[in-house]
Amino acid sequence: MAALHTQPNFGHPGRQALNAYTPGDDFYEQLIHAHRGLSDAQSGRLNARLILLLANHIGDLQVLAQALDAARAGVVAPATVPAAVPSSVTAPAASPSPTPSPPSSPAIQESPR
Repeated sequence: MAALHTQPNFGHPGRQALNAYTPGDDFYEQLIHAHRGLSDAQSGRLNARLILLLANHIGDLQVLAQALDAARAGVVAPATVPAAVPSSVTAPAASPSPTPSPPSSPAIQESPR
């Protein structure tokens, strides 16, 4: 299983940074520039698109689950942090069941128009 990198890992391939934090500062500046002039709603959509693009680039669901857990732990008290991904998503099922199980909560039915 791959592990989430939490140490600074920014850089330009083939170039040595003057200071270790400089490439991270460069990214932060690009991120702020990308949000400049956007409404709060547009900024939220930009963040959502960026998260999905980067998650797709990473691709490893276990690393993404670790990232979700780490991000949530930074904003929620530890006692209230649930697992980011249900075990059914990360662990293969033992054997497929022949019939689907009923939903655990009542289904929401659309009202007639």
